[in-house]
Amino acid sequence: MYRFVEASRRSLISPFINQMSQFQQFSRQPNRLIPNFLAHTRAYMSTTAHEKSPFESNVLRILRNEIQYQSEYAPPHQASTEFNSFRVEDRPGEQWITLMGKFGGNETIKIEATMFDGSVAVPKSGDDSNAEDVHLHISLLVDISKGEDGCDLEFVCSSWPDHMEIQKVYIFRRGDSLTRPYMGPNFRDLDNKLQNALLEFLKARGVNDDLSVFLHEFMMNKDRTELIQWLTKVMSFVEK
Repeated sequence: MYRFVEASRRSLISPFINQMSQFQQFSRQPNRLIPNFLAHTRAYMSTTAHEKSPFESNVLRILRNEIQYQSEYAPPHQASTEFNSFRVEDRPGEQWITLMGKFGGNETIKIEATMFDGSVAVPKSGDDSNAEDVHLHISLLVDISKGEDGCDLEFVCSSWPDHMEIQKVYIFRRGDSLTRPYMGPNFRDLDNKLQNALLEFLKARGVNDDLSVFLHEFMMNKDRTELIQWLTKVMSFVEK
């Protein structure tokens, strides 16, 4: 079964690449059997072959300035490794993170959260009724398992800056060969009492509005970190 997080992972083109080492100039003693002028010519050609064009030099200058600006204007801080009862596992170079937790004596909770993957415009509060704010969106897959029976209860959720919403609830069976399993009705089509009961079910396990606020703060920091790393990788490639 194609789960949305697995599809998201396959769509990412973000492998973690080690930073390129600085280029060391190649030099050698000229062969005594070769005329001096020919040895000097070869040395000159070896040096100029790696000189950057004005265009490349300009690109490198802009990249260095952008890296410096991003590092000084809003420098990312050390990412949190836990939140309440959850252990937070960042994935450098990827667009998602994992949170792991326990509930009761037999429940394991696994949360997979994307970086910002959408936004909506909302009216700005205050006197200026024509102005708008942008609320960013994070997608969550909350997996709750009990024991080793291979049957999990999963919630597809939307994390907004100040609250959490459920979009879908379904049973996932690990190893199930069904190509198009029934995923249940849309959450908003359920009876209001059932909707509230399922929201309380998640809140009791720490999947609540406070978690949503934390995720948005975490992803803002991760977004800055990933941007600086991306700029550095591009600069290292151009420098080669």
